[in-house]
Amino acid sequence: MRMKIDVTLDYGLDSPGPALLLVEAAGVQGQILNRASIDLGQPLKSARVPGEEGIGERLILRLEDSLTCRYSAEVEVTRPQPDLQRLSAVEVEDMPGDALRYMLPSRYCPAERFGHFVASRFEGLTGGPLVAALRDWVERNLDYVSGASDGDTTAADTFLDRRGVCRDYAHLMISLCRAAQIPARIASVYAPPVDPQDFHAVVQVYLDHDWHLVDPTGMARADQMALVAVGRDATDVAFLTTTSVAELKTQLVEVSEI
Repeated sequence: MRMKIDVTLDYGLDSPGPALLLVEAAGVQGQILNRASIDLGQPLKSARVPGEEGIGERLILRLEDSLTCRYSAEVEVTRPQPDLQRLSAVEVEDMPGDALRYMLPSRYCPAERFGHFVASRFEGLTGGPLVAALRDWVERNLDYVSGASDGDTTAADTFLDRRGVCRDYAHLMISLCRAAQIPARIASVYAPPVDPQDFHAVVQVYLDHDWHLVDPTGMARADQMALVAVGRDATDVAFLTTTSVAELKTQLVEVSEI
């Protein structure tokens, strides 16, 4: 699939300070950047640093009183849709160190609270079939409701409320996978089928010695996603992080198949 991505951001800031921006599609295996450009207006200073696990790049900006960003790209996605039913779990002793950390609880993913639920509800399932069952359970049992959560909402809250947005779906599925000793991490992506169009959060699971994209909202397939960044949870993949109060003026994400 080939897609066109256009992002427009305009924010006012109540004081000068640094900001982290994470909006550019990553140059990684499974996707080809045919064209990309970013216009940041006139920040006082800027620098680039690698994203988590070396996937994507963060822009570190020194801003005065506003942030403006115009990002445009054309991406060709070459990764296939994984057949989860054919993928097996990796024994803990055979996992690389960079996968092991994604079995641990994190701020929004208290995996330790879901062990009994996973063991009792999904008894007998392992590996890819278990991941598929967890994905289907999250999609069936949550309602997608804009504004249903905030920056303090954890997977435990979402499990009780049974509603949320893409990041809440992702946090819950990540927690369930980690409770089953399957490494899982959040992934920020662009995808044409996402409705309403926005920055989209999905899950990467570690099976058969590789990472595989899974969308618990059911909106997009792995072969329809342009990967931006990965991390433990939403803390690591926020598209904008500032030390000052940011006032939204414009935020527009448009992704279309070409």
